[in-house]
Amino acid sequence: MNRSVIFVAIGGMIGTVCRYFSVSVVAGLLPFTFPFGTFVVNIIGCFIMGAALGLAEHSLWLDRDWRAFVTAGFCGGFTTFSAFAFENVELLMDKNYSTFIAYSSASFVVCLAAAFGGFALLRN
Repeated sequence: MNRSVIFVAIGGMIGTVCRYFSVSVVAGLLPFTFPFGTFVVNIIGCFIMGAALGLAEHSLWLDRDWRAFVTAGFCGGFTTFSAFAFENVELLMDKNYSTFIAYSSASFVVCLAAAFGGFALLRN
């Protein structure tokens, strides 16, 4: 088995467990129709992804295996776009159109901004 695959698997396991706890905590704190748990996790995951890619541009610490651990592994397990898609389908099926529009739009804009922010912050 390729060493990078092991790094991705371990990172994915850690990311998935972190997602589970993070969504649970946020959902417990903010019990609204808007799925804040998934929203927050996606923002944090996008920031980490951008930061890892920015750091990888100039750092020897983040070699190929560690980059795979953070990006495909941890961020892949931590971020929740499949959950995001399902939650949007539920919002549409419940005819909660305003929350659907707010959640979809805010997720797109804020997650892109977070990824760019993480990249820009750790790029140099």
